[in-house]
Amino acid sequence: MDFELNDELLGLQAVVRRLAQDKIKPRAREIDLSGEYPQDIFEEFARAELLGLCIPEEYGGSGAGILGLTLAIEEVTKYSNVLGLMLLLTRLPTGPVMIAGTEEQKRAYLPGIASGQRRASFCLSEPGAGSDVAGMTTRVVPDPDVEGGYLLSGTKCWISGAMQADWFVVFAKTGDPASRHHGDIGCFIVEADQEGLSRPRVDHKMGVKGIDTADVVFDRVKVAPAQVIGGGFRLIMQSLNAMRPIVAARGIGLAEGALMYATQYVKNRPAFAQTIADFQGIQWEIAKCATEIEAARLLTYRAAWLADQGKFTKEYVPQLSMAKYYASEVAVKTSGLAVQLLGAAGYMEEHPTEMYYRDARQLTIVEGTSQVQLGLIGRGVVANDLWWD
Repeated sequence: MDFELNDELLGLQAVVRRLAQDKIKPRAREIDLSGEYPQDIFEEFARAELLGLCIPEEYGGSGAGILGLTLAIEEVTKYSNVLGLMLLLTRLPTGPVMIAGTEEQKRAYLPGIASGQRRASFCLSEPGAGSDVAGMTTRVVPDPDVEGGYLLSGTKCWISGAMQADWFVVFAKTGDPASRHHGDIGCFIVEADQEGLSRPRVDHKMGVKGIDTADVVFDRVKVAPAQVIGGGFRLIMQSLNAMRPIVAARGIGLAEGALMYATQYVKNRPAFAQTIADFQGIQWEIAKCATEIEAARLLTYRAAWLADQGKFTKEYVPQLSMAKYYASEVAVKTSGLAVQLLGAAGYMEEHPTEMYYRDARQLTIVEGTSQVQLGLIGRGVVANDLWWD
């Protein structure tokens, strides 16, 4: 068992760490305050060839896999959860294409993401169907004018990167919208400029400002046969399962950034003829979070390795969900400690701790809440998918 990263991954980690320190750290607070999309950082990612980390080389990517993307997101999110999300969006919408798309679809849609010429978003959640995926009401009906084509109608909400996306992966009912049968769900690719597609509302968020989330409305949008992925409910779950370590990477990166900042602060803040860091009680709290960060890292790297082996089917769900659950909860705990260690200063915008605190909450909600992850882990143990003899 080797816990060392290979030379290629160590090199990637070093490159992204330097980019994060030089380009992202100075911009993180400005992005949060303005809420404007950081196009300059997107272009930096493109120049550094970070937008195709998880995309195979034959489709224009670097083939670094989910583990490579996990490492990059961890480094970036030490300073900005927004920029971690930007990298995450190179995998979330491309996942269904890579898992179940045709060769033609892969060649049509993946190279543009890897090069930065195009962006995409993943449309699953709806106003009345978040965690309850089978409750979606967005549907397709056969297009009477095109054999094998469909007309897509419905509303998706809380779609990350929707305003910048050039195309969308959309999940919709293929039969009765009231049906909860898993086989009655399909996956489709929709271009952002197609007639009938609109983005009427941008959300106002507590944190992770700088990449918009928005409503995407489909009004009888024509879906050609070449835009049909299919896949059904199983594709949704496999796509999300493979994403667990990538979301977890945002959690461990945020926790690392928050704890490093707070620790540096208490080392330099005098109190009672010593520094705050000299108090044993403070050291114990730092130690607890440091230990949990390292535990989350091991879970996350293992989950990324599993996903890169194609092990994101049902029997591997507990290990994948553990990474997402634990890392996101550690991010919340550590960012809370960071605010507390700085005291009143930690609550002020002159320090990034309050930004870490706001941004961490998102991670326990997106792509399966902490409660959903616990349910998946628990069912996996009951089903003996995770067992110890």
